[in-house]
Amino acid sequence: MTRRSHSGVLGFVNSAPIVSYSKKQNTVEASTYGAELVALRICRDIVVALRLKLRSIGVPLDGPTTVLCDNNGVVKNTSIPTSTLAKKHNSINYHIVREAAAAGILRVGKEQTETNKADVLTKILDYKRKTRLLTGVCFENFRDKERFVQVGRED
Repeated sequence: MTRRSHSGVLGFVNSAPIVSYSKKQNTVEASTYGAELVALRICRDIVVALRLKLRSIGVPLDGPTTVLCDNNGVVKNTSIPTSTLAKKHNSINYHIVREAAAAGILRVGKEQTETNKADVLTKILDYKRKTRLLTGVCFENFRDKERFVQVGRED
């Protein structure tokens, strides 16, 4: 109804999901490029905060954080230093992300739309696709009681 896009971010540390973020964006974007750039800037903010928390408790961090995006234009513009920005209104988000990439905080890579796990946070998906995307993130079959750990129960 508002034509605003939703941003979805899933954060993993050593293949364990530890951060999930899903929120309607504050602005209406004219293109998917602009919406993805806003989402990437939000992801950058989450990555910077998480890296700071991990370092503050003594976890060593080797290299940049890999951030995957399913928009070719955004990946190209934010990861290739010689690329230029075509639209001025996206410049703040663009420069924030480029600065983080140049500083070695993050690197942006391409994720195919069919395998983008963050889509479960932002799109209405059929049951089959949702369970396929959530494989490895949570249980495939929520009714499978064998997979749940029984806390406080002795057999």
